[in-house]
Amino acid sequence: MREVPDRRVVITGMGVVSPLGLSLESLWSGLIEGRSGVGPIELFPADGLPLRHAAEAREFTGEIDNFGPLDGERKKAIRKGLKVMCRESQMAVAAAQRALHDCGITPEQHRPERFGCVFGSDYMLTLPEDFTSSVAACRDAEGRFDFDRWAGEGMPLLNPLWLLKYLPNMPASHIAIYNDLRGPSNSITLREASGHLAIGEATMTIQRGAADLMLAGATGTRVHPMKTVHALQSEQVALAEGQNDDPTRWSRPFDKGRRGMVLGEGAAVLVLEDLEHARGRGARIYGEIVGHAARHASDSAGVGVRRRALGLAMRRALEVASLEPGDVSHLHAHGVSTVAGDRDEAAAMQDVLGKAAETIPTVAAKSHFGNLGGGSGLVECVSSLLAMRHGRLFPLLNHETADPDCPIRAAKAGDAAGDVFLSSSVTPQGQAGSVVIRGWNLDA
Repeated sequence: MREVPDRRVVITGMGVVSPLGLSLESLWSGLIEGRSGVGPIELFPADGLPLRHAAEAREFTGEIDNFGPLDGERKKAIRKGLKVMCRESQMAVAAAQRALHDCGITPEQHRPERFGCVFGSDYMLTLPEDFTSSVAACRDAEGRFDFDRWAGEGMPLLNPLWLLKYLPNMPASHIAIYNDLRGPSNSITLREASGHLAIGEATMTIQRGAADLMLAGATGTRVHPMKTVHALQSEQVALAEGQNDDPTRWSRPFDKGRRGMVLGEGAAVLVLEDLEHARGRGARIYGEIVGHAARHASDSAGVGVRRRALGLAMRRALEVASLEPGDVSHLHAHGVSTVAGDRDEAAAMQDVLGKAAETIPTVAAKSHFGNLGGGSGLVECVSSLLAMRHGRLFPLLNHETADPDCPIRAAKAGDAAGDVFLSSSVTPQGQAGSVVIRGWNLDA
């Protein structure tokens, strides 16, 4: 394979599905106006749970008009395929189609074998209703489940295509098929770090000459009957405290009064492109990927060490970008709003950036819509790219009382976004990812 080490990778398209809307414009207006995407849970009955509010992508109904402008054949194919997609895959395809429309590329402007896709996701779980009839068929007269009846009476009632809905490689598969992307394809299942890692792999794929264009995407949800229960059992989730507790104020990264994450859902896609290829077709350019890194750290018991993982990833991303801490215009923090998580992240920022961590403006889009699982990191990168394009930052929502354990400079609406940002993410298991993105101007 030919080596092309000097290839520059730029961003020429973006698409989102978020709790603040389905378009770049609605996402940006929600961020800059300080709106929250948190509201009552409507996707499933939450009566038996201690949590009644989350950040759903309420505008995403799964209808074909959610997928952006489509030609007739692609619209027909996607509509037919919806029945074998879970909600996460549907959001992934919608974000990808919107990004492809945004980048403006036509079939005549690229070779299919030079256009690939790397897509990240959470682990994907089935919905309880997928098994309801099968389980009911295997109950005895007293209502107990009889395992011996499962193979003969339960399994035949399952949808034959059931498994295809929940395989984590399906987002990349669907997107590649619908858009005739025959280049390198891969799927990453590393929870919240998936989006940043997808950017890194897609960038390296273009840099080594294996593709001219790549879709880098990620999708995820924590608003799901099984995943919500899992989060409540294993992580610090913000819950209502009294009848007048406003859920739009629950997600408060780095604030002294934070008490846990808000659960959300969403997806985002970036179109990455070789600079010369983009210039050759006259593409609009949002920014350039100048640094990226993936690192992992855990203790002897396998528990993630978030401070070390984030520190290693941020430091390496800056090294790849050949930048010093003072060169960074703003930080887009993981900002999950848990007591320990934010404290560990703030410490990692201090480890890598030193005193600059207290002066560089810090944003966290999670303050507006909580933890979108695998979709978080890329929605956050899109948010910072929009901020650079508009020349100003959105506020770190709900940051009211500084925490001595989190000495950051909370961004306020109107702060300059600058031309370089560092964005990071980390999982409870200690997998971290970081990217450094430079804004674009006509003289670059």
